[in-house]
Amino acid sequence: MLKSCSYCGRIHDKKYDCGKKPQRIKKKYEKDAFRSTAAWQRKATEIKERDNYLCQVCIRNLYDAKARINSTNLSVHHAISIKENYELRLDNNNLITLCEMHHEMAEDRRIPLAVIQEIIDQQENIPPG
Repeated sequence: MLKSCSYCGRIHDKKYDCGKKPQRIKKKYEKDAFRSTAAWQRKATEIKERDNYLCQVCIRNLYDAKARINSTNLSVHHAISIKENYELRLDNNNLITLCEMHHEMAEDRRIPLAVIQEIIDQQENIPPG
């Protein structure tokens, strides 16, 4: 079936690639796409379980912790972001459970990466009990 091409202005079969149609470049670190995968959902649950469903900054009473035991509005934070290193996206040594406030602070690097990494290292070295 012949159609007028909205990209090149010519008339050709609608299956014909005129080369003018812009190609969508899919980034492998697209935030929403990765966060909706079953692998991420399983890993996030695993990390929250490892961290006893507690913000690991609050429990250490660091960085303006509002409550020592904070188990509300939790999410799993990537110490090294997916954009910086996609290969670490599911690595336990790169993941930590944080409350909303501390997650935002970690994203903005108001909590230094070294501090986040030290907490992760402590969590990874705790034997399951």
